[in-house]
Amino acid sequence: MQEKRSLLACAVSLALGALVLAGCSQSAPEIVFGTMGLVYYESPRLGEERFSFFILPKDEDGVEDLSDLYLYHDLAGLSWRLSAGDWVAYESEGQTWIGSRSIAMLDGETLPRGQFRAVLVDKGGERGERLFAFDAPDEPRYPFPSLRYTAETRRYRIESQYPRHYFICYDDAGNYLGTEPVAALEGSTGDLNLPSGTRLAALWAEDPERSVSALTNLVSLR
Repeated sequence: MQEKRSLLACAVSLALGALVLAGCSQSAPEIVFGTMGLVYYESPRLGEERFSFFILPKDEDGVEDLSDLYLYHDLAGLSWRLSAGDWVAYESEGQTWIGSRSIAMLDGETLPRGQFRAVLVDKGGERGERLFAFDAPDEPRYPFPSLRYTAETRRYRIESQYPRHYFICYDDAGNYLGTEPVAALEGSTGDLNLPSGTRLAALWAEDPERSVSALTNLVSLR
């Protein structure tokens, strides 16, 4: 009988310990901050819209404990889901941001503006949410930009009215190498500090004041 009581007490103790551990790991995640931007992509109809959406999450168990990020536009009845395997993660000043640069409508139509609701879910099912307002212009302020390159002279020409420009650089295999600011709309790539091994580049034109950008297709620099 004494042995049974000892076993029972041990089982209860283990169960209570498991509950305490579970309680510690089930703190709700938080969305500390978030950013939204509108990106026009080059497509058969120039200027196909996508949202760039990233959040700064906070979870006591780390980013690895997060499972899903949802973005809702309740008024339009729309939602987008990003799982841990879908979102892009990057480091900035020692903090990890997660999100996507490709939030889009299935049929390529114009994305809604106004109030959005983000919901962050961890593996324990705990949730945190935050509201965002984003009112991008209904029509592009500037014409879609273009990038041309002449291999023989190694000269590029940008046609754009956007305030800022960058080359997004890739190697032969399409691996991302880096982003280089471009001050002049025309010049030689030899005068730019492009990453070693750059063979392909896309033009990123940006209007930071309105959080609007445009991204061209890749151009061969060989």
